[in-house]
Amino acid sequence: MVYTSQGLNALSQSYHRLYRGRLARGYWKDKARPILINNWEATYFDFTEERLVEIASKAKECGVELFVLDDGWFGARRSDRAGLGDWVASRDLLPEGIKGIAQKIEDLGMKFGLWFEPEMINKDSDLYRAHPDWILKTPDRKASHGRHQYVLDFSRRNVVDHIFGMMDRILSEAKVSYIKWDMNRSITECYSNGYPADRQGEIFHRYILGVYDLYERLTSKYPQILFESCASGGGRFDPGMLYYAPQAWTSDDTDAIERLKIQYGSSYCYPVSSMGSHVSVTPNHQLNRYTPLDTRANVAYFGTFGYELDLNKLTPEEQEEVKRQVAFMKEYRQLIQFGTYYRLSSPFESNVTAWMVVSPDKREAIVGWYRVLNVVNHAYSRIRLYGLDPDLCYRNSQDARSYYGDELMNYGLVTSDSSAGEVIDGLSPTRDFDSRLYILKAE
Repeated sequence: MVYTSQGLNALSQSYHRLYRGRLARGYWKDKARPILINNWEATYFDFTEERLVEIASKAKECGVELFVLDDGWFGARRSDRAGLGDWVASRDLLPEGIKGIAQKIEDLGMKFGLWFEPEMINKDSDLYRAHPDWILKTPDRKASHGRHQYVLDFSRRNVVDHIFGMMDRILSEAKVSYIKWDMNRSITECYSNGYPADRQGEIFHRYILGVYDLYERLTSKYPQILFESCASGGGRFDPGMLYYAPQAWTSDDTDAIERLKIQYGSSYCYPVSSMGSHVSVTPNHQLNRYTPLDTRANVAYFGTFGYELDLNKLTPEEQEEVKRQVAFMKEYRQLIQFGTYYRLSSPFESNVTAWMVVSPDKREAIVGWYRVLNVVNHAYSRIRLYGLDPDLCYRNSQDARSYYGDELMNYGLVTSDSSAGEVIDGLSPTRDFDSRLYILKAE
C-alpha cells in the first residue's frame, strides 16, 4: 500500500521506485535497455534467413544494437494456425537453426533476440498430437480457442518440464541475449486433467506458479538474457512478472497516438523502464493511421525503445532521421528510463498530452509534448513543469533561451507554436499528430 499527500505523480513515483528497485532484480535491473529492431511488422510469417540478415544489416548501419526474430521460426509455423508448442527451428527457413542465425547477427556486431509463446499450443502441432490432454479444457465439452491456440496446463509439473527442455536446448547452444515472451490469449475453461474435480479452484493459482517456475529456471540458468513479458493479448498486467522480466510489451497496438493513452495510463504504476515501446510502420497496421516518423519516435522514447519495421523501405532522408533518433536515445536513455517521471497533461482529457522525466540531481530534464489534432487560431498555451530545482537556470533546447526552475514550474513552459508564427525544428506548426521534445539543462 502506498500513501501520498502530494498527488498522483508522487504516488506513481513510489510505485516506480518500488518496482524498479525492489521487485525487478538481476543483471538488467538498473541497466538501460538495448535499442532493438523486431521483424514482426516488417515480415510477419513471410521471411527467409537472407531477408532477416538484410533487415538487421540496415538496422546496424543505423546504430541499432539488438535484432529480435519474432513469430514463425519454428515447427510448421507458417500462419497462426499451426506450430505452437513445437520449439524446434524450421530448417527450411533457418538452415543452421537458431544457432546459425544468431551467429550471423552477432557477426554483424549486434545482439540476437528470440520470440517464444511457451504457454500456448496449436492443435496442429506435434506436441498436441502427442499430448492432447495437456491443454486446459473442461471435460466432455468443446474447448474454445483464441487465435487458433489453446492454453497449456502449466499447473502440471511435467508440462512445464517439457517446455523448459525445449527452450533450454535452444538457449544452451545459441547466442540469445533477449527473449520476447508472448501471451496472446486469455485463459478460459480453466480445468486441469491433472487434478480431481474438488481441486479445480486451485488451477488458476497453480498455473501462475508454473509460469513463475519456468521463468525461475530460465533466468537462473541464463541470468544475462533480458526477458520481456507480455501484457497484451492475454491481459496479464501483472507486476509480479517484473521479478523475472524487468519489462513488458504493453500492447500490440503500436500506433503512436493510441500509445499516448497506453503509456500514460501504464505510468500510474509502471516505470518507464518496464514499458516495451516501438516505432512501427506507417500507415499503422492496427489503425491504418499515418503518423510522422518523429512523433512515432518521440512517443516510443518514453519506454524501452525500438523499431518494428524494415528500415530498408524508408527513404534515405528517413534513414538519416532514424540514425539521429538512435543517437538521441543512446545519449538520454538512462535519464528517460530511470529518471523521476511526471505526468503533465492527460490524453484522456485533452488534445495535448505531456509528460517529463527529471534526473536525480535535477540538473537535466526532458519534456515530451504531443498534440493529436491541429488547431487553428489557438490560444496562448503553456504547461507547468514539476520536479526542477527552483533556483537553477535551465537552457531550453527548443528556443535556446534560459529559464529558472521556479519560472518553469509556476509560470510554465510556453508551448504555443503559432503566436509568433515561428517554425520549430524545421517543422511548420500546421499538422496533426504533432510532437516536440524539450531538453532542459542547468547552466
